[in-house]
Amino acid sequence: MSAVDARTVTVQEAIRRVTLALKCDRPLFLWGPPGVGKSELCQYIVDSGELGKSKLIDIRASLLDPTDVRGFPAPDVENNRMIWLPPVDFPTEEEAAQYDTIVILFDELNSGAQSVMAALYQLILNKKVGQYVLPKNVKIVAAGNRESDKGVTYRMPTPLANRFVHLEIRADFEAWLPWAVTNKIHEDVVGYISFAKADLFDFDPRSSGHAFATPRAWTFVSQFCNMPDITDAELTDLVAGTVGEGIAVKFMNHRKFAKDMPLPADILAGKVKECKVKEISAQYALTIGMCYELQDSFEKMKDDVDGWHKLADNFFRFMMDFFPTEMTVMGCRVAINQYNLPFQPDKLKHFDEFYDRFGKYVAASNED
Repeated sequence: MSAVDARTVTVQEAIRRVTLALKCDRPLFLWGPPGVGKSELCQYIVDSGELGKSKLIDIRASLLDPTDVRGFPAPDVENNRMIWLPPVDFPTEEEAAQYDTIVILFDELNSGAQSVMAALYQLILNKKVGQYVLPKNVKIVAAGNRESDKGVTYRMPTPLANRFVHLEIRADFEAWLPWAVTNKIHEDVVGYISFAKADLFDFDPRSSGHAFATPRAWTFVSQFCNMPDITDAELTDLVAGTVGEGIAVKFMNHRKFAKDMPLPADILAGKVKECKVKEISAQYALTIGMCYELQDSFEKMKDDVDGWHKLADNFFRFMMDFFPTEMTVMGCRVAINQYNLPFQPDKLKHFDEFYDRFGKYVAASNED
């Protein structure tokens, strides 16, 4: 495989690159394995406001017929001609005028029939097909799985492939973590993946198993974990059916240790002064839980900065007393870089001690 063939980008990197291409009005094709976040990436760009007031139209190309692209023939009796009625999914000039940008995502494009891909040739490059013309502010993105993923795909015709800018997306923990924080993925999931980064994505097209771990699958696991009345047995079955048996066993074992950890709110309130659990994955989960709690508390205590910093001070004190150096440094980095917690050193009683003991390690990790 050549260096060009091997080039991939993370979801976070793709956001900027896709945005730049769309601003230049260049259509893109996003390649990647199942569940890596190709569709969500497009929705994020639309929601971010980078393209102004925007709308996403998600069209599953694998379900289209050629007439769904070309339009449906109808008689024009008055002029003794045939006209083509445009698809309802394609925006009209009147609809487009309500937005700065409309993005059409042709998802699963290379799973569509060859006749469908042929019908898209002219639309994708020239923004018109038959009598229908795309409004000027409509941008095009397509997405699909790679042939090596063993899904239902067809080789893309060379003329169509040459009409796209191609990006291949890969799963990456550092790119996934900010998204997980923003979208309130359950702390047990974030804690476990922070400890076992390789389990974020373990798709193997050669495997005969039905379930495998992907960022999308972990979102499902997070939803199950948030159900208040679910039993451990029920959760185990659902997790195994989502990310696979092997990872499910490890994840549930992680949750067992995490349950024995004190409540993050009690630690921040200063009610807990000891921690007997030394299991490293449970410490990851507890650290993430405390960051979640600090973030929520900050929103509720914006008028009590000193009170919030007392909670933050207990956060640093607890880590210094009970966590190994690596975990303490990680907790500080996550709190600052991922949760954007606005610590003010002069309001933290134990900051000087923390800095003396761990400051050089935090600085070194940020350089990395």
